[in-house]
Amino acid sequence: MTAYFIRRLLLVVPTFVGITIMVFAITRFVPGGPMERIIANARQMQAMGPGGGGMAGPGGGGAGQPLSREQIERLKVYYGFDKPILTSYLLWLGKVLKGDLGRSTRYYDPVWDMIKERIPISLYFGVLTTLIVYGVCIPLGIAKAIGHRTHFDNITSVIIFMGYAIPGWVAGVMMLVLFSSNMDLFPLGGMVSDFFQEMTLFEKIRDIAWHTLLPLLAYVLGSFTVMTLLMKNTLMDNLGADYVRTAVAKGLSFKQAIFRHALRNSLIPIATHFGNNVSIILMGSFLIEKVFNINGMGLLGYESVVDRDYPVVMGILVISSLLFMLGNILSDVCVALVDPRVRFK
Repeated sequence: MTAYFIRRLLLVVPTFVGITIMVFAITRFVPGGPMERIIANARQMQAMGPGGGGMAGPGGGGAGQPLSREQIERLKVYYGFDKPILTSYLLWLGKVLKGDLGRSTRYYDPVWDMIKERIPISLYFGVLTTLIVYGVCIPLGIAKAIGHRTHFDNITSVIIFMGYAIPGWVAGVMMLVLFSSNMDLFPLGGMVSDFFQEMTLFEKIRDIAWHTLLPLLAYVLGSFTVMTLLMKNTLMDNLGADYVRTAVAKGLSFKQAIFRHALRNSLIPIATHFGNNVSIILMGSFLIEKVFNINGMGLLGYESVVDRDYPVVMGILVISSLLFMLGNILSDVCVALVDPRVRFK
């Protein structure tokens, strides 16, 4: 097993290089980067100035170009656009290996500092979502499998399918309109109130919980149906297997056959999905964070793509890709713990 996981860890390196070099190359060809933004701002300032008519000033780069060729060349050197893609990528990768994710081209702050500020928020929602989803969906799936085609099964199926039909961010908008705007029961967004620092400890906890409930419901809504039905259908398949009927024929009660035999085998698909959710736990959903104005990793990634803030985009890609690959390895570990038949050689 040790040799297997060493091989998997070694595969992380070429996979990481392949992912990052592909995205790095794409950022070079997508229009609207930092240089284009600076030129557009300079052109706008020139047009607003005295006598601005869209013509370049002294030493400008030509009609409609507010910057001279020397200024453009200096910008290329500053942002690293003066070198070939492969050379620039190797320079960037060398900095990443030293722990330097670069500096934002939009806010000029270190990328790691921007990410570090938002990790606790996304981790907070990610951990809560995972605990609720696994803590509710597994027992609910077991109950639905045991009571298949009963009124309980039919009613819960209707409810969870209705929830699955509505995207989490759409449900977030609906909850904001209904409970925040119309009924004024919950805040319109954010993580804390304006006077959070003046509150007592109990009031702070209550305020955070008050701001957490609606976004948390929106987060849970998406994965709730998938996990519940996965648990139900897998358990039903195992309940119809020969080994369960044999266990019952040997004298075990139906309940003992479920929890001693069928349940453990039914948890294998759940364990497979657990590791893949590691990156989602941290990255969150940018649409839900946008709707509720939660300043987490998802919103940071969304804004960095919109603003063409490529160092931040690459910094988030580094973290998310590493988490995803390590999550796949963790999935293998979870499967090995649940399924005794699995032996990595």
